[in-house]
Amino acid sequence: MEKLKYTSDIAFTPVVKAIQESHHSRSNYARMEESGGWQKAITPQLENFLADIDSFYLSTSNVDGQPYTQHRGGPKGFLKVLDTHTLAFADFGGNRQYITAGNLSENNKAFIFLMDYTTQTRIKVWGTAKIDDQDQQLMRKLSDESYKARIERSIIFTVEAWDINCRQHIQKRFTEEDVALITTPLNDKIKVLEELLKKN
Repeated sequence: MEKLKYTSDIAFTPVVKAIQESHHSRSNYARMEESGGWQKAITPQLENFLADIDSFYLSTSNVDGQPYTQHRGGPKGFLKVLDTHTLAFADFGGNRQYITAGNLSENNKAFIFLMDYTTQTRIKVWGTAKIDDQDQQLMRKLSDESYKARIERSIIFTVEAWDINCRQHIQKRFTEEDVALITTPLNDKIKVLEELLKKN
């Protein structure tokens, strides 16, 4: 792959830049590029964000460019940081279509889309990915004893660029666990008050 001048060039191709120019947004992105552009290394900020994520989307495409996006889920933190440029996660047994595995066997370009609705944060990660079904030590590192799912293989993702995207239009949503944390103290207080009312 040709070395990029800016990390954002992985997405901002000449055609994209021409469209930005025609829609008068190119100057803003040019300033962003000159000031350092998107991140390439995995920072503590990103690692902390991943530690609380239990779901993301992985996109690949076949050799003809046909895209495919698959939801990946697991216990919080299952998308792990191996080093400052590498992520990995356990590929659990599922519907056995193997589209992602097939795509990566002929085209290693991949994309991860992360969304935290509670904090209205979305992160986009560009890179390459590969399948590993031989490294048992890595699979053990990626496993979680509390999560009962069969690991078929590891997927290793090399980060080439990542960016925190605009929060506009992201509606706040909460998990059942989040709601329980908020409502349990309130329900406990209601029970206490109900008991007091019964005594009176």
